[in-house]
Amino acid sequence: MNYERLDQFDRKILSFLQNDGRLTNGDLSERVNLSPSQCSRRRQRLEEEGYIRGYRAVLDRDRLGFSLVNVISVTLATHNRDNAQRFADLLARLPEVQEAHALTGEMDYILKVVTPDLRSLADFVNGVLLPHESVQHVKTAIVLQTLKETSSLPL
Repeated sequence: MNYERLDQFDRKILSFLQNDGRLTNGDLSERVNLSPSQCSRRRQRLEEEGYIRGYRAVLDRDRLGFSLVNVISVTLATHNRDNAQRFADLLARLPEVQEAHALTGEMDYILKVVTPDLRSLADFVNGVLLPHESVQHVKTAIVLQTLKETSSLPL
């Protein structure tokens, strides 16, 4: 099913759930003006078809001690499928990496990495990224202020 084929009720369900995944079926049905059974069937279908990939709690990074957000650009040593896969395998094992994107242009990847402090960042860059066989160059920027951070889609 394509996004264009979702009706107004499906879009409303998705919109409300992305803002509060804890909504009960009763609360959700009231907000979208559907019966609880209709709402439940639609929600289940949206989950089964992959529009809803899961539910999670959004944790407070600062309270949990990960107050330093870092944007790290990475250039690979060689540009071939095996090297890119080795780098992807490395990233999959690193919980500090919250986002990783392959790019066009000058750098190969951009990472969003959280660390407790500068020392941890230095250890991560110098002890994990730079020594890895797939990596040629790393450039790090520390985020001074986050103006907007969301995973909500503009439905």
